[in-house]
Parts: sequence; structure tokens; C-alpha cells
Amino acid sequence: MRIKILIIDDEESICEILRYNLLKEGYDADCAYSAEEALSLDLSNYSMFIVDIMMERLSGFDFVKRLKSSAATENTPVIFCSALDDEDDKVMGLNIGADDYITKPFIIGEVLARVRAVLRRSHITHQWTYNVSRSNYEPDITFRDLRISRNEKRCIINGEPINLTKTEYDLLLFFLTHRNRIYSRDEIIKQVWSGDIMVTARAIDTNITRLRKKLGEYGQYIITRLGYGYGFKEAY
Repeated sequence: MRIKILIIDDEESICEILRYNLLKEGYDADCAYSAEEALSLDLSNYSMFIVDIMMERLSGFDFVKRLKSSAATENTPVIFCSALDDEDDKVMGLNIGADDYITKPFIIGEVLARVRAVLRRSHITHQWTYNVSRSNYEPDITFRDLRISRNEKRCIINGEPINLTKTEYDLLLFFLTHRNRIYSRDEIIKQVWSGDIMVTARAIDTNITRLRKKLGEYGQYIITRLGYGYGFKEAY
């Protein structure tokens, strides 16, 4: 079954350029010319969304917030593709839960490379997780009242599920399985992003800041060593 990607952009020419090239790469690709049109589709059928931000009624930011609030799509990768090139817009996109951010005008080769990279990270993470044990069942990982269910791909604190993006989940899983050691950003990229060269230091910092906030009191156990990197320390 081929990977299915939905492009959401109110510029028909942009949609068609992206769709044509994604089809050439072997993906299935559909277009929606507004966020409202996209919301009328069965979004659970898609493996990735490429989303414009400046659309007439519902913005791309608002659309992705809806994706992340739905159990059916909260972990589906998102790439923003927008003419907004300010750093604050990029940071906002990552904070909302996007996996990457491309600015217009774009080079189609770069877009395709970023699509492959985001999908590759997703597939490698699943392989890494399931290779820990050859059985179909993987034991939970716990720290006090924080629990990761590797079978359900969920984080639970004090019995309450925490809504993490896939990248946040992968970061937390890495930290909880590699405790009490500081890792450089390069080491974290190799383990969580599979060494993807397009991941920036700012993206790592943003994702870790967002993860700490969502973990509440447990966020303090993800520590920073200036000039070295990050780690999970059991004794705070």
C-alpha cells in the first residue's frame, strides 16, 4: 500500500506542482484548496499533510491545531509550506506540532527530500522500538508516576494521558531508555531523527522545551548542560 499525502493550499498551481512531483516519486497525493475542504475528508487515511498557512478563512496553524487535537491524526506528520519566512512563524509552526517547515518559493527537490526525511524518521523509529524485543508485546517504561506504553505509543502521568506529538514521544522514549547521561544535540539527532542533517539545533531546543512543558513536574528531570547537551536525570 502506497503512502498517501494530502496537500492543503489555496493556490491551485502550488497544489498541482506538489501533487505531480509526489506522484512521480511513487506516493499517492490528493489536494484540498482550503482547510475547510480538507476537514471534510477522512483525514485518518493520510500518512502526511503538507499545509499552507495563509489561507482565506481557516489558517494552516488552526487546521494543524485541529489535527493535533484528534486522536485519529495527532501523530500524523505535518510539513508547513508557506511564504511566511520569519523565524517566529517557523518556531510557532514547530510549537504547534509540525515536523518540518518549508518556505516559498521552494525548490521541489528540497521538498521531496524533506518529505522522505520525515517519513524515514517515522519508519526508523518504529523499527528501533520494535527491535528492542522480538515478541509482539513490549513492556511499559516507567519513572515514578510517568509511564510510556510502547505498544499504544502513549505517555501517561498519574493515570492521565498526555498529548505528545510523535517527535516529543520519540524524545521522551529516548531519554527514559538512556537515563543519567548527557547527550549532545548531534547524538540526539542520530538517535531520534536518525541522523537527519536537516534537523537544526533550534528544532531540538524547541521540541525539548515543548516536551518539558507538557510533562509538568516531570519536565524538570530533562536537564540541560550548557555547552554539552541534554539528558534525563533520575535524581533531580
